[in-house]
Order: sequence, then structure tokens, then C-alpha cells
Amino acid sequence: MGSGFIQATRGGFAISATYREPYAAGVPVEPPPTPWQFPDVDEVDETGLIGVGADNEPGTILAAYRAGMFPMPVEADHLMGWWSPDPRGVLLLDRLRVSRSLRRSLREFEIRVDHDFAAVLDACADPARPHGWIDASIRDAYLTLHDLGWVHSVETWQDGRLVGGLYGVALGGLFAGESMFHRVRDASKAALVALVGALDDGADRLVDVQWRTPHLASLGAEEWPRTRYLAGLPHLLAQPAATVFSGGEHTIPGA
Repeated sequence: MGSGFIQATRGGFAISATYREPYAAGVPVEPPPTPWQFPDVDEVDETGLIGVGADNEPGTILAAYRAGMFPMPVEADHLMGWWSPDPRGVLLLDRLRVSRSLRRSLREFEIRVDHDFAAVLDACADPARPHGWIDASIRDAYLTLHDLGWVHSVETWQDGRLVGGLYGVALGGLFAGESMFHRVRDASKAALVALVGALDDGADRLVDVQWRTPHLASLGAEEWPRTRYLAGLPHLLAQPAATVFSGGEHTIPGA
């Protein structure tokens, strides 16, 4: 029964996208709840597509991540798709693999957190990249989530220039990676290495990479059955927020 349309509740109207206020003291702002009812995650097709439709409001997107889903448009019709792949790509902090050459590269970079989130998002959205999917509506949605304190960027800088980075959603012990880019060799990998190091603060944490690509597998990403991922999700969501995302714009160690 996967890939059906998401059903609306409370009359089916969407919450206004104008809701946006900055978060203070490192505490994310909870947006209004979504009016949409997602299908059960068990109702999924072989591609991992749960359903299509709904909206890009902050409450809708956060509800999806909390239920084990993430948004990405369906290429065939450009409708918003909600995905929960099986298996799920994940990176355990103690499973990160850093090669000698990558460790040498790390010394060449400065790693910043939330210094220029919009620039990272725009680089990931570059239409010249293959399989680009970040359009204007998705860009606005994640800018809003960033303003509310839920989405963060880890940025790789070299000689005062942004050369790589990643962004994702931080929910308790879960960091749901959304996209990454690089303009020089190893710049996106450097951001991931720094993220993993910064997340290692004593709480139970996991980096969700959605699908394990060869690139991510080389860094230690593995595949979990969907059932395992969903079973562990409540525990992760109950963890305290990562300290790396509680201090606004700052630099973190890269190696």
C-alpha cells in the first residue's frame, strides 16, 4: 500500500509558511503540529517510498523524521515523497573510518558550524549536480528549520573560502544527514569526520545517511534493516540535544 497520498486532518489546510522565529539559548523552537496523517511506515513499497503529498511546513518535516521518514521529491512527477528505505544507511560514531590520506587532508581545513548555512544549502542545491532535488520550496523549508534551531550545517573552509560541507536535522541523538558537497578533494569527508567527532559527547548518537553509497561505505557507513532503525529511534529521540549545536556559529576541531 506504499506510495499513496498523504491524508490531511483538521480539514486538510496547511499551516502558514510564514511561521519563523529564531531560537535562543540553543533550544530549538517547536513549530505548530502538522495537519497531515502519514501512512504507517510498514505500508511501504520496495523503493522505500511511504507516500506522496502533504507540505513542506516545519511541523510536517519534523513529524516525518520522528516517524523514521525523510522528504525527497519523486522524480517522475515532482510530488513530495516521504521515504523510509530498507535497509537504512547509518553511521555509528565508533565505526567511522579515516584513511591516512584523509587524516592528512584534515589539517588543511577549518571546520565551522552554522557559519553560512544558506551557502551550504545552495551548494547542495546546485542544479549542475547530478540527481539534484533541492528546489525553492525545499530550500525555504530547511532555511526555516535552521532558523528554528533544528537544522545545522558543518562547513569546510580553506583560505577563507567555503569548499565543502553538509547539513542535516538534529533531533536528540539523531543527526539525519540531508546532503553534502565538495569543491576540493576530501572537503565533504572532512565535514563528516568533524561532525562525528563533535557528536561524540557521551550521549547515544547516530548519523542517519539514508542510503549507504560507496562513498559513505568507505567512511564506515553500514546498513540496518528498517525494523532495527525504527526500534532504536525512540531512544535516540529521547537523548539530549548535541552540545555542538547549542552554541550558535563556531568552529570545531577537524581531526
